[in-house]
Amino acid sequence: MSGTESDALLGPADVRELAAALGVRPTKQRGQNFVIDANTVRRIVRTAGVRPDDTVVEVGPGLGSLTLALLEAAAHVTAIEIDDVLAQALPATVVARLPQKADHFDLVHSDAMAVTELPGPPPTALVANLPYNVAVPVLLHMLATFPGIERTLVMVQAEVADRLAAGPGSKVYGVPSVKANWYADVKRAGAIGRNVFWPAPNVDSGLVALVRRDPPRTAASRQEVFAVVDAAFAQRRKTLRAALAGWAGSAGAAEAALVAAGVSPQARGEALTVEEFAAVAEHKP
Repeated sequence: MSGTESDALLGPADVRELAAALGVRPTKQRGQNFVIDANTVRRIVRTAGVRPDDTVVEVGPGLGSLTLALLEAAAHVTAIEIDDVLAQALPATVVARLPQKADHFDLVHSDAMAVTELPGPPPTALVANLPYNVAVPVLLHMLATFPGIERTLVMVQAEVADRLAAGPGSKVYGVPSVKANWYADVKRAGAIGRNVFWPAPNVDSGLVALVRRDPPRTAASRQEVFAVVDAAFAQRRKTLRAALAGWAGSAGAAEAALVAAGVSPQARGEALTVEEFAAVAEHKP
């Protein structure tokens, strides 16, 4: 196989052939759905704005559909794969299909949640088709651990995409929305149909784009702010005075912290911006 653009990417037959050769059957437990459409991976790379000088980290590369498209566009790609069989096979797929880029590829065989450092240059972008069941924790872990990641594009379940990109006042605004917003400006970046995956999932998928910006200016640490966020949404129907009583020590103490932060004690968590949560955290009694 030569490594020209037209034939380097995996099509449906290539994906099934590779999977059969490896004895791989996508598992629900790991939320595996392999992308089998070359146009879709090209679109993801384009939407991600991957540049020729980028070092891209990819989580859950699977059989390598997106990996190959990223390698065509970026200076370096580091893929993190937890699955033993897939991790072992991916470097050979890269060598076979894009031999001229094999030296620009690293594989880390690990659970992404346990990764705290990566080989090669520090990543400037994160592009991934994230397994549905761990999408939010993995995304937040990567943003926290690798501050050099400026741009992120993740494909997630449509419902998760809506939650991540939601703004205050939205019904689906919650913990993932606020925490993602600590790191970045977040927006929906498109929808992905079910038929580009094998096996086809029974849910729709969406793209979420995150562009890093400075976190809110606050005397509170990220952990302190996130503790307020978790408490506020643990009982999201309650007013913040009631929901933050445990965090503050009492409802009265919660009210005092909220008033000091300029937030109504009668408000609910879904009304607050990440900056307002930071202000509340600063006034913990």
